[in-house]
This record gives sequence, structure tokens and C-alpha cells, in this order.
Amino acid sequence: MLGLVKQFCTSYPASTSFKLRLVLGVTISRRDGSNFHPTHRYRMHTAYFKHLPGESHCQIRFHLVAAQHRIDKVFNLNRSTDEPLEVCLERMRCNIDKELSKKSKRKGSKKEPAAVAPAPAEENVRTQPPSVASSPITVSIGTRKEQFSGITIAELLVRIDHEQDVFLTVLDDEFRIVCNSPEVHAVALPSSMLADFYVYPAKLELHFATVAQSEYRWYRGLMPASNNATQIQWEEVCRELTYLVRTSDIGYHLKFCCTPMGEERRVGPTTEIVATRPVQAGPGQCPFEVRHLFTPSKLPPDQFRVVSYNLLADYYTDSEYSRTVLFGYCLPYALEMDYRKQLLIKELLGYRGDILCLQEVDTKIFDCDLLPILGQKQFAGCHLPKRNTAEGLATFYDTGKFDFIEKNNVIVSEIMDQFPELWDKVCGNGPLVERIVKRSTALQLTLLRSRAANKYLLVANIHLYFHPDADHIRLLQFGFAMLHIRRVYERIRREHNLGEQALALLFCGDFNSVPECGIYRLMTEGYVGPEMADWQSNELEAVRNVSLAQSFPMASACGCPPFTNYTVGFAACIDYIFYQTDLLQVTDVIPMPSEEELNMYEAIPSPVFPSDHIALVANLKWNVQLGE
Repeated sequence: MLGLVKQFCTSYPASTSFKLRLVLGVTISRRDGSNFHPTHRYRMHTAYFKHLPGESHCQIRFHLVAAQHRIDKVFNLNRSTDEPLEVCLERMRCNIDKELSKKSKRKGSKKEPAAVAPAPAEENVRTQPPSVASSPITVSIGTRKEQFSGITIAELLVRIDHEQDVFLTVLDDEFRIVCNSPEVHAVALPSSMLADFYVYPAKLELHFATVAQSEYRWYRGLMPASNNATQIQWEEVCRELTYLVRTSDIGYHLKFCCTPMGEERRVGPTTEIVATRPVQAGPGQCPFEVRHLFTPSKLPPDQFRVVSYNLLADYYTDSEYSRTVLFGYCLPYALEMDYRKQLLIKELLGYRGDILCLQEVDTKIFDCDLLPILGQKQFAGCHLPKRNTAEGLATFYDTGKFDFIEKNNVIVSEIMDQFPELWDKVCGNGPLVERIVKRSTALQLTLLRSRAANKYLLVANIHLYFHPDADHIRLLQFGFAMLHIRRVYERIRREHNLGEQALALLFCGDFNSVPECGIYRLMTEGYVGPEMADWQSNELEAVRNVSLAQSFPMASACGCPPFTNYTVGFAACIDYIFYQTDLLQVTDVIPMPSEEELNMYEAIPSPVFPSDHIALVANLKWNVQLGE
């Protein structure tokens, strides 16, 4: 019978099909902000019980279709697990009775003449129609052999786990109870969808299911003149979590469907959501797409591509000051994260990198965008938020080329006193100490093992303090970071019994420091003396009689391009990919965009540049040592 109904649905117009889908258990979508409400396709004659571990409530949901009572409604209850079963059943009866009363009143009101004067108060009481009054509401839970009574909801959940079949009976309908079925707990689509860019859920939270096991569908359809989304005729366009929107989709609305699946192929109700806004035309060719011409494919196993990129966190753009002053030159829509992240994802994927060191990564962007999308491309990664801030660092690596060994994440200001050789020289300067201790600068270390070379790579990722008068703060932060890295480096060599040629350092990030300053000199020359001008960048906090040294032979993989940050207020080279020169060598550097491209819209970010920084991209390989 179900097969015949499905065949009928696909053979007739959308309006007819929609009426039948209601009978099959689909609720009507409605507008809610930037999306229509998610719609859940519940299996008929199934009652869903949900109890999360540690919670004291149980959620109950079933879809009752009783034609003789004109009921077509999904009932939802949230009951305490300590509640007696009889109390829960009585609440169900009351809710169904209310629905019956509503239908009765509506039916009675249609029969009343519009111009008749009201009857006296004692006669102005309508009774229920005989059809309803004569149909008692029966609600029970049990097996085919017995009805349950005298137990709590918690005890019922135990019985459901142990019994083969437990049923909820409502009126004349019998619902098989399914406990903790896979479900889509929350889903949302982005407000902006651009042709030639990837689209995926802005939020997708599953319970008792996994993203990898679940099934997905994308559909497109044109909104009819009636502006009624339920009349859209849908055409399937994709069966993956992510959809690369086509130019031919411009003007179409997109619908996303998820069928959650969990262990042992358990399947939950399909949820669908329709985007309110249709697909829009993209910005045209972006400069990063020209750079993609130099990265048409992944590198061979003996090489790896490194990307370092400050994404410009939504945390710093979502304010009136950012929109009107800091990035006042950027068109408002191009500053919105829903727009920018489409460009960011396409740009990152197009570099076909193997190691991604990202800065200014919002926690939400990491969880909802980077992790699921890069995860589909066999990347793994972790996020390190700054202290008391919703943005931070993220490092990703290709699991096909590297094995993850360990991570070491620190807040720089929290480890300074572990290095008295430097800390004791500055701790007497009160204003300096107060300022540097308050900084939430994070350092992210990830130890990887190259599968092809069987060598280890210690990947460091950092974003140093930004203030214009803080060269001394940044240089000190970097000095402490290098001391920590050296300590971790030596520990790794001991614990893994590694020779001198088996562990290399890669240090990426937004250093907020131009090549003329002390950080670049320390990294490439190995020493900064007390005469360095950085120490005097703030007279009150000036650092005196301090020198820094580090023993790693390092160089900048991309050299010193004119700009890695390009705004109206500031434009310079402040981002670097530093690499250990005795163990690694650069095979190629992806060209940077021209200044003409950067100032196309005065500065960046812009409709074609999603960040105020430019991604650094370099290809590296291991040096071949004698005897290897």
C-alpha cells in the first residue's frame, strides 16, 4: 500500500503530493527568521521516547492521525522519569481531549447563523457532538499480553529496553514505542547561498546518530507565484552533506534533508529544512581562485603543502565600530560571516593543503564549518580558544599523510614563570608585567609523523598581541614561546628516541610583526640583543638589558611579501611560515595576489577577499640526508 501511495505522489502535482504527505506524517513548514521551520517525517504508528543519559526527563512524541475526529497532530510531552505511568497517560488523555474540543468548537461555530442574537446565558452552552462524546479516549502502554501499571517512567524505559515490542495505544491506533531513536536535534541553513560555492548546514546536531553514518539529500525548486513553499516542486540535486551550488541554481530555493542513522543502522525520522532566500549569484572570480591554478592537485607523498591564514573572526567584525570604522570600506553584506565563510571554505579547499594553521577561528566556525567540511576531505584538527575569548587557533592535518602523535596547548602568559632565565629579568617592571600577564595569547603545538618519510614534524601555531605600541610585548611573548618549544622539542626527542634528523620544527602564524622587527631577526638570525628598538616601543614598559637567543636554523618559507595584511589603516607583512632549514626545504611558493587585486574594493576584506589577511601557501619536503 505504501509503495502505491509513493507512486501516486510522484505522478501528480506538488499540491496533491503535499496533501498525501500530510497523511503520511509530514508537518507543514513555516517561516522562522532566515529559514523555514525544520519538518520531520515521522514514521506512522511509531511513538518516540527520548531519554538522554543523566537527564531527569523523558521526551515523548507521536503523530496521531484520526480521520473520524479530524485530528492530524504531532503530540509532544516532556515528563519526569520519576512520574507514575498513570499520571503520564492522563496528561496524554487531557492533551488529546483538548484537541478534540477544539475541533468540536470549530465544527459547531460553522453551523451557527451569523445574525442570530445570543441566547440567554443558561442556554448558551454547547455540548459536544454525539460522535465525539460517544468515543471515549483510551490511552495505554504495554505489550500484546499485558498493559503496564504501577510503574514510573524510569521503570517503563527499562521495560522498553528489555521487551521485544512495547506499544502505546491511543483511541484505536497502536504505536510501536522506539526509545532513543536517532534524531536531528537541531538544524539550520545559512542565510546566504552563492552559486559556485559550497553550501552545508549552518547547524546540524544529532542525537543517537553520527554525521558519517547519516544520509543526506539536497533539492532545488522554484517558489510559485503564491509564495507558498508547500507547493514547490522539488528536484534532487545532491546526496552528500555538502553541495557545490551550480550557476543554474540561481533563483531556486534549496531544501536540505537529513535521515539520522546510528549504531546497527538504526534509522530515525527524516528532517527537512527549506532556505527562505533563493540562491544568489556569486561575486565572480575571486583572486584566490587564480592562486588555485597553482594548486590543481594534492602533492605527492614525499612533499606537503602548508597553509597559514588568519580568517578574521566574526568576533571582531560583528560590532558597530567594526562595520562603520575599522572595516567601514567593506560592503556590509561582504562582512557578514554567512557570506565570508563560503569564500573561506572554497579558498581553503582549493589550496589542497596538507597542514593548515589558522588564526582567529571562532569556536562556532570551527565546530559547524571547518571540522565537518574538512573532515570530509580526510582532515583532522583541533581548536585552541584564547583565554576568555570565543576565537583562537586551529591546526588541521591530512590524515592520509600524517599520523597524529600528541598536542601541547598553552596560554603564553601562564607559562612565563616556568622560565626564570627570562622571567626574572622582566618581573620587576610592574606596568610591563601587568600588561603582559593580561594577554590571552595562545600557542598551539601539534606533533605529527610523516607516513612517507617516517619523520616527525612539530607544528607550532600562534597569533601574537596586536597593539601598535606593543613590539616589546610581542618579542617577549615570542621569546617565551621559543623557550617552551625548545623544552617540548627536547622531551619529544627523548621520549621517542629520535635522532637529530628525525624531528623538524614548523612555526606558522600571525606574528603581528614586520620583518624589520625583532621577531623576524630572532627567528632567522637566532639572536636579538638589548639594543633592539622593539624593547623601547612603550617608554613606561620599556625592557632593558634583555637579549634573546634560539638555536633552531629557521627561514621564512614565503620570504617577506609586501603585504600579508591589507586594510585602510595598515598594510604590511606580518604573517610567516617559518621552517627548519637543515631538515626541510621549500619546493614552491604559491604567488600572492597583486596590490591591484587587493585594492580593487579599496582594501580587504571585500566581496572577493573573505579576510583582512592573505593566506600564505608553501610546498615543502624533507631534506635527503647522507646515508638515507
